[in-house]
Amino acid sequence: MMGTLTMTRRERNPLARDKLIKFARHATGVAGFLLIWQILGMSGLVRWLPPAVDTLVRAVSLAVDPIFLEDLMGTLIAAVIGLPLAVLIAVPIGVLLGTVPVVEEMTRVFVEFLRPIPSVALIPLALFFFAGETNVKVALIVFSASWPILINTLYGVRDVDPVGKETLRSFGFGRGAVIWRVSLPSAAPFIATGVRLAASITLILAISVEYIVGGSSGIGSFLIEASTGIGADAMIDVIAALLWAGAIGLVVNILLVRVERRLFKWRAA
Repeated sequence: MMGTLTMTRRERNPLARDKLIKFARHATGVAGFLLIWQILGMSGLVRWLPPAVDTLVRAVSLAVDPIFLEDLMGTLIAAVIGLPLAVLIAVPIGVLLGTVPVVEEMTRVFVEFLRPIPSVALIPLALFFFAGETNVKVALIVFSASWPILINTLYGVRDVDPVGKETLRSFGFGRGAVIWRVSLPSAAPFIATGVRLAASITLILAISVEYIVGGSSGIGSFLIEASTGIGADAMIDVIAALLWAGAIGLVVNILLVRVERRLFKWRAA
């Protein structure tokens, strides 16, 4: 018993040390970047670049700015609505294409034709079909975010071990049961990866639409107003808002990675 406890502690110590070393490296990289940024901003070598300290202070102050918080909510609402809709649409289509080869062959031309179209290029079409700024953002988010989810679902379903499917069929289960009990669980890590990739796309597209179309709220709208200002304060506002956009994307990615690792521990093993 004592030997088992000793081994467990020995196994935990290297893991804790590795995590500490990794965190120290990340912190050193961030600190080095901020130091270089501060030096460049104070030296004037880059005319438009404000010092890091001033920008970070402004970014913190935006957390209590009601105007920016309203813009932030406008972007997040579109992303929160659009991403689940993309999942609901893309996963069933991906399962269908991955399990019925005839359907996949019939639709391959359309998929390969539509997938490369930049979502930003569809803004005029979306403005024609959808009323309301939020509806336009959601529609374009669904279009762009569906592709990584659909493709990952398709390949995930194709990658399922055929032995598992044949075993279930040998016990009399139909195609629906095979998909539900074997294909979807096996493809779930692929789908999760597609959702994680799509999450970053939703934020990028929402801000892009706001920036191009304008509108009443959103980080993109805040950037438009900030960029029309004069002097160093305008650039500080622009970079501070971009820091918020990057921080939100980073937090969402970290959370999705942790959920993915917790749900699919067997995949890492």
